[in-house]
Amino acid sequence: MKPNHNRREFLQIATAGAAALVAAPVWGAESNKKGKGRNRQSQKASTPASTEGRKLPFELGLASYTCRKFDLKQTLAMANRAGLKHIALKDVHLAMNSSPEQIKEVVAQVKDAGLDLYGGGVIYMRNEAQVNEAFDYAKAAGMRVIIGVPEPELLPLVNKKVKEYDIKVAIHNHGPTDKVYPIPATAYEKIKDLDKRIGLCDDIGHTARAGVDSATSLEQFADRLLDIHIKDVTAANPKGGTTEVGRGVISIPQVIRTLVKINYTGIVSFEYEDRPDDPLPGLAESVGYVRGVMATV
Repeated sequence: MKPNHNRREFLQIATAGAAALVAAPVWGAESNKKGKGRNRQSQKASTPASTEGRKLPFELGLASYTCRKFDLKQTLAMANRAGLKHIALKDVHLAMNSSPEQIKEVVAQVKDAGLDLYGGGVIYMRNEAQVNEAFDYAKAAGMRVIIGVPEPELLPLVNKKVKEYDIKVAIHNHGPTDKVYPIPATAYEKIKDLDKRIGLCDDIGHTARAGVDSATSLEQFADRLLDIHIKDVTAANPKGGTTEVGRGVISIPQVIRTLVKINYTGIVSFEYEDRPDDPLPGLAESVGYVRGVMATV
């Protein structure tokens, strides 16, 4: 699972990643009032020149858990700063018990920021009431996918709900300490006979920490892959911590090549968990690296 880039590939990625960062929008004036001396141009995202003319089947997004210590306005600004146009909101940015009016207000804020609110999560579903709440919440917000962790005994109810609401449920794995869904294979075995709209959110960092090759897992369960949390880890074992994408042990080039190979058409969302008090530099570096890889495949 260690990166195995030759010198030419590394230089290609580094050059393309740098171009992506240069092309990305800069921090807006109202998004960080404390940011004195920053370039205050428009937040509008632009496509890096290095990837123009090459359309990959998937797009990049943000899991808002990345910005869990920041409010919604700041989070949307960071997403724009990183050039990400899709977002899945954690409940810290849109509470599960929000009123219809509150949900409508948040949806409007996301839209006004130029972002696509495609999903929500991670949402835990430990009882029937939480399953019902999750689907009502997602429907009210116009979300297309719930990134969730439903208890296995609730899967028949979840199966019924996806048919009723036509909202997908992507089960998120949480690695070796997760007793319910440690790896995508665990979830797959429980859902393989259910509605195809119940699938996987493969968190490739947690997959790697469980000792499973991330790219192999993506290809193995391609038929149920509904969402991806992209990150990097320092070791392919339970002691592995999160780090900027490209600095860890996951072969990101192989992950991206695999997504192209399987024609994954969903969102690849960055869930950068390191440095929660100041996530933007690490997020931007991660996005730049992935864009660099995307420009070389």
